[in-house]
Amino acid sequence: MSTVQQAVTGGCFCGAVRYAFSPPEIATVNCHCSMCRKTSAAAFVTWLVVPTDQFEYTSGQPRQLQSSADGTRYFCADCGSPLVCINSGHPQWTDVTLGSLDDPEQFTPSKDVFDDTRLSWVQQLDAGDE
Repeated sequence: MSTVQQAVTGGCFCGAVRYAFSPPEIATVNCHCSMCRKTSAAAFVTWLVVPTDQFEYTSGQPRQLQSSADGTRYFCADCGSPLVCINSGHPQWTDVTLGSLDDPEQFTPSKDVFDDTRLSWVQQLDAGDE
């Protein structure tokens, strides 16, 4: 990524794993699937969908968890922070957790996915906000 002009950076809580990416445009979604809930211990996870060829680890290496037949999740082995998910159905995209960004305010989710398993008390994004 030597041609990156303004990289977006992030990493885990303890700083052992760091990453950067420079996408042209990013989809930002809230995922309500049960796997995201379990692996993050949260009501949902907000993901940035980044072109895989624009993403790189800049220090440290995450540990991986095969969370399904298609999905591999990456997290810090020291502090447990969830960082990335790669799905074999779309390997050209790397899903990056919004909460692991250094500046998560740069991105706003515009869509809910797996809404059929959304917890009843979590409000759905207004379709008019897209």
